[in-house]
Amino acid sequence: MNETKAVVITGAGSGLGRALALHYARNGWSVAALDIDRSAAEATAQEVMATGGDALAAEVDVRDEASVNAGAAAAGERFGRIDAWINNAGIAAAGTVDESDLSQWQTVIDIDLLGVVRGARAAIPWLRKAGGGHIANVASFAGIATPPGLASYNVAKAGVVALSETLRLELADDDIHVCVACPSFFKTNLLATSRSVAGEDEDEAPRPMEKVTEKLMARSTFTAEDVAAAIYRAAERGQFLVLMRPDLPRWLLKRASPEAFFRAVRRTTRGFTRPRQA
Repeated sequence: MNETKAVVITGAGSGLGRALALHYARNGWSVAALDIDRSAAEATAQEVMATGGDALAAEVDVRDEASVNAGAAAAGERFGRIDAWINNAGIAAAGTVDESDLSQWQTVIDIDLLGVVRGARAAIPWLRKAGGGHIANVASFAGIATPPGLASYNVAKAGVVALSETLRLELADDDIHVCVACPSFFKTNLLATSRSVAGEDEDEAPRPMEKVTEKLMARSTFTAEDVAAAIYRAAERGQFLVLMRPDLPRWLLKRASPEAFFRAVRRTTRGFTRPRQA
């Protein structure tokens, strides 16, 4: 069997997925770059090979179990093994519980949560065959903070945290480590995938929460490369929850005093969900 470890990354065509692919490659891993955009996956694979590593690009839709399984099979055939799987593919969504129609909820949950389920199910047999390894799931601090105006996104990402906790217990005896990353917003192309509330004109001005998200991304003190490095370290050390340093005080506040955390979030998000003028 090939002794070089191999990682499979969904949503590897850009942003954090691309940063993860390059970080693993620089640490001597072979990389399977999976993305719904074939050309983006191929571009990432080319960058990996430019570092001297081996890479595979495949077009994979995480909404389709057969597509995800085919991506896993292609990686397994190419590298002879899979030692790590990173469920990174996802989309953003804006809207409150009452204004976001069920089609938005179904799309976001199908990609951001069930896409992770499909990835984990495809990875587990390969990781067991390798005698262990790790699964890293990319959630968001939104799944912890649950700010108003990002309802379906919050719920899907909170589900990824719960799924990761479940997998961690279920796979412990198989020597498969599980971690979940919950970074707050950082500069990436996430808003390009945003699903707004039903009936909105795509040319409309951004909603308040979207404007704030853009500002948070611009002000972030960490990058996709920083998050990728943190995920890699967590996997190597057996750490479960991956938080970036600026997010740690807020997580500690929520654990220590949920009511104080609620009041803090309420103050900072007041007006995010007020109806816009007709």
